[in-house]
Amino acid sequence: MSADVLADLPASRTEPDGSVVIRVLSYNIRSMRDDVAALARVIRACRPDVVCVQEAPRFFRWRKAAARLARTSGLVHVSGGATASGPMVLSSLRAHVERTEDVLLPRTPGLHQRGFSTAVLRFGRARLGVLSCHLSINDRERYEQGLLLLDRLAAMDVPHAVAAGDLNDRPDGRTFGLLADALQDGWATKPWGREHTTRLGDPLQRIDAVFATEGVEVLGCGVPMGLPGIAEGDLRAATDHLPVLAALRVPAA
Repeated sequence: MSADVLADLPASRTEPDGSVVIRVLSYNIRSMRDDVAALARVIRACRPDVVCVQEAPRFFRWRKAAARLARTSGLVHVSGGATASGPMVLSSLRAHVERTEDVLLPRTPGLHQRGFSTAVLRFGRARLGVLSCHLSINDRERYEQGLLLLDRLAAMDVPHAVAAGDLNDRPDGRTFGLLADALQDGWATKPWGREHTTRLGDPLQRIDAVFATEGVEVLGCGVPMGLPGIAEGDLRAATDHLPVLAALRVPAA
């Protein structure tokens, strides 16, 4: 799609009725092992209100690395990182943080520890639950984590929520299908931009997604390839995934 089309993704705003349009970005950043300056440029160009990060730094001086990414991206750290075993939430100053919780999931011996980074954010009169996830490469464990994700969203006790992340599953997989049956799959609901989220030149797959609960209006969702300010060279240099950007309208509480 052309940059002219991509420029039509709604910008963040507050509507007269108190509802808000926000931009939610999901991005696997591979522990910031690549070009961090390019990564920050991509994030800034997306102008997100919320960023659901996967593979945030988890080891030596991870808090310093997370703070650096937030600062260079014009955002603030909300939750997650090592405390959620990789998922993390960043936000703009537009968001008021009501509460946060990092959740470690049951671990299968021999597989990586997984977790959720969660937060409840308020944008004026609109409240939104946010969950960042990076699900297992093992099909059985991944499906169990999908069930836990839905349970966690319900337990946040907010009228509207989003879950975003690296699913390690494709739309025809049973965990992706589980989530798409219970939630709105952003790309399937209102496709915009590019579909596939694997690195440029890799086999085409959509394994990263933004999901929203009922009542949230999806205004557009997809990979922001061609969005003004985003260079293909930066997308190649920043990490081994492509970001997913969604514009959502969240009703006032």
